[in-house]
Amino acid sequence: MTQPLLSLDALSLAFRQGRSERRVVDALSFQLHAGETLALVGESGSGKSVTALSVMRLLPTPPVVYPGGRILFDGLDVLTADEPTLRGLRGNRMAMIFQEPMVSLNPLHTLEKQLAEVLSLHRGLRREAARGEILDCLDRVGIRQPLQRLNDYPHQLSGGERQRVMIAMALLTRPELLIADEPTTALDVSVQAQILTLLQELKRELNMSLLFITHNLTIVRRLADQVVVMRKGRAVEQNAAAALFTAPQHPYTRELLHANPEGRPLPVSAAPPLLRVTDLRVAFPIRRGLLRRTVDSVQALKSLSFSLRPGESLGLVGESGSGKSTAGLALLRLIASQGEIWFADRPLHTLNRRQMLPLRRQIQVVFQDPNASLNPRLTVAQIVAEGLEVHHPQLNRAARDARVIAALEEVGLPAESRHRYPAEFSGGQRQRIAIARALILEPQLVILDEPTSSLDRSVQKQILNLLRRLQQERQLAWLFISHDLEVVRALCHQVVVLRRGEVVEQGETEAVFSAPQQAYTRQLLSFR
Repeated sequence: MTQPLLSLDALSLAFRQGRSERRVVDALSFQLHAGETLALVGESGSGKSVTALSVMRLLPTPPVVYPGGRILFDGLDVLTADEPTLRGLRGNRMAMIFQEPMVSLNPLHTLEKQLAEVLSLHRGLRREAARGEILDCLDRVGIRQPLQRLNDYPHQLSGGERQRVMIAMALLTRPELLIADEPTTALDVSVQAQILTLLQELKRELNMSLLFITHNLTIVRRLADQVVVMRKGRAVEQNAAAALFTAPQHPYTRELLHANPEGRPLPVSAAPPLLRVTDLRVAFPIRRGLLRRTVDSVQALKSLSFSLRPGESLGLVGESGSGKSTAGLALLRLIASQGEIWFADRPLHTLNRRQMLPLRRQIQVVFQDPNASLNPRLTVAQIVAEGLEVHHPQLNRAARDARVIAALEEVGLPAESRHRYPAEFSGGQRQRIAIARALILEPQLVILDEPTSSLDRSVQKQILNLLRRLQQERQLAWLFISHDLEVVRALCHQVVVLRRGEVVEQGETEAVFSAPQQAYTRQLLSFR
């Protein structure tokens, strides 16, 4: 048999702090041959991402140490290779799609500059020659009107669009090995299917190997040749994908395979609406020229109307760039909008920034990208307690700490984790921190922007059960922004389907899912 392109031989990885070591990967072994796809699956914190980063030697040493094992790429031990050798591998023969695109993209450079830099460094193309390849690649990953987007900055893109740009950046180098760390997490189901088809085409064209890290077992079933199931840093099961899905051997694998969202929303009392929205619209100006005068505008959201009662959940669904997150930001009064927003009979649309401050405690948000929304210089205790310091200054330190511990334990994090920093957590764990930060103030309304997108199915199930319980106990209202239709069906009483800023379909969730009236809704549901 031919030599594997990538081979991990009893790899162990630990974080060293002083004289102590915390092992996060323990004696992990697998092989990946040219043209194959190997999926690393497991709950957040199981060691998937640090394994992938180690393949390209992207983790800082110290604090990361490798107590044992080897990482062989085409026969070369990556762990003992010098920096010039590693620079020759990175980007040329190996490329990586990172889990959090907002952190990976440079906020000061346009898309064209960042993508052209990749082609210049790794393939020697000049900017003029590179533009054609950039436009073709952006089109293939589903960026609409790519020529008009070249001068955009990362903050001007939706979360899903930023992820697609990251995918394009990695594919431009035509690597032998592509490491994809949750590359479809922020993508809606239709674009997700498009990206997976593209990856399969490129695998055939380039005989490319793919190391795919995900918690989405539906994707694994469709894409992977081999599967490694990880838990607490160890491989608990390895097998061909077809065999693993047909006859899983380990109890944890069976648990993952049966951890789909389940249940239905809890009944809602006939209370008056907590939130009423009428004809909500958002337009972003287009500026041109030296003086940056407004010459036109882009309608990001057109005429959204709904009402939401205490204890009720409303799901906003649609492809990335459809206006879901824009609607959430407008309801929070963080961006300018037109239309009426009534919260607890208060006209939010007429309030200025100072008048909104007392209401901030009652309306909380969990943002889509926890790595960007959590301050990396603060401990988890400081992050979660920050709202208490602003809205409940009368609490002493001991009382705040007790509330922080309770909030963390509610979302499944141990009390001792409050002394650590965000960088020491996995993506799913960071999202749980963000949820704890929102819930600690006991709000009436929480806007959840893709709160479970970075969570594996087993943790996602726990979070959904937590949200249901909190909703029942506190009569919380959720505005749930998501592209995961199964999660929306399990949690939301109402659903609004958006496409390019317009409401395509709206109604009770079960009615819309059972008998969708519009072709676009049927298309979304067909990808489940």
